[in-house]
This record gives sequence, C-alpha cells and structure tokens, in this order.
Amino acid sequence: MGLFAHGLLGSALGSGWRAKPLLLGSAASSLAGHAGPRPRRVAFSAGSMAPPPRVRFSPAVRSLFDKPVAISVEALRPQQAVTLRASLEDEAGKVFESRAFYRADDEGRLDLSRSPALESSGGGSFSGLEPMGLLWSLAPRKPFRRLVKRDVQRPFLLEVEVLDGHGDPRSASLLAKGVHERVFLPEGVRRIPVREGRVRATLFLPPGDGPFPGIIDLYGTGGGLPEYRASLLSGYGFAMLALAYYKYEDLPKEMKEFHLEYFEEALHYMLKHPKVKGPGIGLLGHSKAVDLCFAMASFLKGITVTVSINGSLANVAATLRYKDIAIPPLGIDVKRLKIDKKTGIADIIDVLDNPFEHPGHPSLIPLEKAEGHFLFIVGKDDHNWKSEFLAAEASKYLQAHGREKPEIICYPGAGHYIEPPYLPMCPASMHLMVGMPVTWGGEPGAHAAAQVDAWQQIQAFFHKHLSGEPGERKNKL
Repeated sequence: MGLFAHGLLGSALGSGWRAKPLLLGSAASSLAGHAGPRPRRVAFSAGSMAPPPRVRFSPAVRSLFDKPVAISVEALRPQQAVTLRASLEDEAGKVFESRAFYRADDEGRLDLSRSPALESSGGGSFSGLEPMGLLWSLAPRKPFRRLVKRDVQRPFLLEVEVLDGHGDPRSASLLAKGVHERVFLPEGVRRIPVREGRVRATLFLPPGDGPFPGIIDLYGTGGGLPEYRASLLSGYGFAMLALAYYKYEDLPKEMKEFHLEYFEEALHYMLKHPKVKGPGIGLLGHSKAVDLCFAMASFLKGITVTVSINGSLANVAATLRYKDIAIPPLGIDVKRLKIDKKTGIADIIDVLDNPFEHPGHPSLIPLEKAEGHFLFIVGKDDHNWKSEFLAAEASKYLQAHGREKPEIICYPGAGHYIEPPYLPMCPASMHLMVGMPVTWGGEPGAHAAAQVDAWQQIQAFFHKHLSGEPGERKNKL
C-alpha cells in the first residue's frame, strides 16, 4: 500500500533514488566546510559583456514550506561545473546545510527540475533528479539535532550559494547567492492563542467565514506546543488546534501521568467553537501522541476520524487516567537496547514489550470502544518502535471487535519522524526519555518522498470523513 503501490514517486520528488545517508559528527562538519574560510568571491567587471550568474526562485520571494520551490541558476558558462550549497538557521542559531554537484546546459543555465545532481566522491548530499533535494537533504552542522520550527510567524531563510567547480568548497569561488523565505503560516490564516480553562493550545482558522472541519493536532515526547504542522494544514481548509499537554506553561513538567479529562476539555472547546463544523472532529497524532488520540477516540464522544503517524495501540511512557480507570504504560526492557560502539547511537526498536504478551493486556487502549474512521501512516524503517507490527495488530483488533477495517499506508525507507513535506529526515537525535542519541531510521530520499505522499493522504482522509468531500488522494506535485 502507499505511494510505492500507486506509482507516485516520479511526480513527488523525481527519479534520483540514490540519496546518500545524512552524515553525522565529523563527517557532517567536513561536508559543510564551516571550519575553513568562506568561498572566494569573483568580481564582475563593468566592462565585461557577460552578466554575472544569478540564482532564481519561483515563487520569487517566498513560498509555503510544504510547497515545492523551483530553483535555477542563469548566466553560467556552457557546461560549467558548479556546486550548489543550501543552508538555513533554526531559531536557536543552529545551521543546517546540504550541497550537490551540477553541470550547466549548453546555454549556461541550470534548472534543478531538469538537471540531475551528479555522482561525486566529494561528498554530495544526494544525486539524481531531485528538484527539492537541497531542502530535504539538509543536515545539521553538529550532530543529533532535528530541524523544528518553533515560531510559525517567522519564516526560515533559505540561502543557496553557487560555487565554481566540484572541488573543495572552502576554497571555491562564490559565483552567486540567493535567499528565499520558507513560510509556515499560510496567507489569511488566523493564529489564536487558546487559554480556556486548563487548555493550553493554539487555534488556526482558515480564511473565510466557515465553519471548517476541525482537527486536534498532538505531537510526541518532545513536549511544548509545536504549531508548524497545524499551521500548514490550516491552509487546506481545516480549523486546527495545536494542543500542548506537558512541558508547557502550567502543564505537567514530566511525563509521568496524564488525565484524559484535560484532552476532553480540549475536545469540548472544539465541538462548541462557532467556526468548527460538526458533528465530530478529527485527531492527528504522532508517536506517543497516537495512544493519547486512541484513548480519546475510545472514551470520548465526538471523534469522527483518527490519523496515526507511527504510533502504538498500547499506552506508553506514562500512566493514563480517566475517571476511575487507570491504564499502565507498556513495559520496557533496557537490556534489549543496542548501542553502536563507533557512534554512541542507541537503537531502541526492541526495548518496548509486546502489548499482547502480558496477561489481560493491561496497557492496551480499548479501541473496541472507538467509533469513527482510522488511518495509519507507517514508516517501515521506523526504529523508535515496531510501527508496522503495531498498526497491523490494531487493524486485527478493531476488526475482531466488529469495527471498520482501518486504512494502513506503509512507506518503505521511511523512518519515525514523518513530517510535512521537505523537512529533512532526522537520522538520529537525543531522546528525552532514553537520555542518549537514538536512531530514528529511514533513508533520506525514500523518507522525503513518503512525507510528500503522506501529506496528501492525510488531507484527503480528513476531508472525506469530516467535510464529506471525496478528497484528492493522488499527489499533485
């Protein structure tokens, strides 16, 4: 199932399925070339007949982060060898970089939608025809950092440099440079901080009078109030509530115990909102947030559709309470943790217990109580836990209790963090609960294509079941 069964790769990200794994540690630093001098600039003589090279973007100034941007270079020499290097800084000032090697055509033009990145021993981030490769292959200068947007009201500034030749970028001549804004808040979308009772959230309302199909958006163990997925989805006609549930303001500081009454309060806020179309709403969760979404769908009324991104049908990490019910977290065995002696990176895929091995299955969310429709987005190379197995078991569980068979879309080569399109894959980062860097799995090119397709699938599923529209399931990119 998924994009590989439907032949969508060509239109999604091109044909160059030879992307190299993102580099960590000293390898990434060497690729970035940040330790050495910046490239030499080439002065352009006013008396010369040839104009200087220039970088062009389309759209010219800014674009939404989940939309493709066309990148081209003009006024190069015919067949000139160049290196393109992209970079951006996150809100903490941490730099992410990528680079690829190209050759101009006979007219001195380089169009990334038609020109493949070349194979090279010089350490390019990818090769092949990858129009958005410079974005999805961005890697941190320092290892174990994931690119996350903290403030959706400010764009990321993407800088693209054109360097002469395919040699050492530290000594290459800088031929041209362009800057493009990558935006997370769609035009006309209203961002409204929510402090209603105990609820700590941000509501995003699309342009227009509404009402709009409503969705509650939850992230995993990182905590805080991530808004970027909700803000982008609001541009497609959804009223999105990005909901915090710990490590934010006066919410719990640690992941020890959660009370479903808090999430029930957020649900009632959405169901009663005049801009939210009833009679029910949707839930979107990733990782730890998925079992919270499943619990909401199982115990609370008013949930029409639930979308899981690499989640679990068992409660994990913290005790979940609702009224007189307490669901313990699934057990773990740290002896099953594997650590790479060379990198110090842990693989935790086998740490969690099988939820069906314990008598009475005490950690299982009672999905047989749930109503509505389910979509499972699965990265087959997820190393956080066995997402494909858990999705298949959830499907069996639902059907065994007479519920509708859920839709499962599996993506070979995709890791744990399946994000909005063009956010780079995070190969490894610090895990707050493990206390060390862990591998998240995935192969960069396949993961990037999965994100593009999953984004379309999620929107279509919500539109179909919340607004009664069939939804366009085919990738339009």
